[in-house]
Amino acid sequence: MQKIKDERLLLKNLQNLRIAYILQTLGIIGILGYDLITKGIDGMRENPLWFVFILTTVVSAFLSMNISVEYESQKRSPKKGFLISLVVLTLISTIIGILTSLSEGFTAINGVLTAGIIFICGIVPISYLYYLRKKRIDDHTD
Repeated sequence: MQKIKDERLLLKNLQNLRIAYILQTLGIIGILGYDLITKGIDGMRENPLWFVFILTTVVSAFLSMNISVEYESQKRSPKKGFLISLVVLTLISTIIGILTSLSEGFTAINGVLTAGIIFICGIVPISYLYYLRKKRIDDHTD
């Protein structure tokens, strides 16, 4: 099998892959929706397709971050954006942690765990965006 070198064929191949990905995602959502209706939310989460759906959604989001950073129109300071995002993430995590600990049936430990998990889950994409922006600026200065 030879590599495709024609840009039109490459674009057509990428469009075909996008259509296949959309159909596959719609199929997974349909199966998970059926499980949700028949078995409830716990039954839906037990289906291995749930893990596949979450994993592909996260990977797709991270890959699209790379594209959006490449085409940002303004020159942003990566450090400033990182610090602003970090402050906002800390505030959101703290507020959710406090509200969780004040909720009936939850303790302060539950609030700290919830805030910690939200913070860790938020710091990963923030750090990745910082890395992409810094790499872009470093590539343009070379």
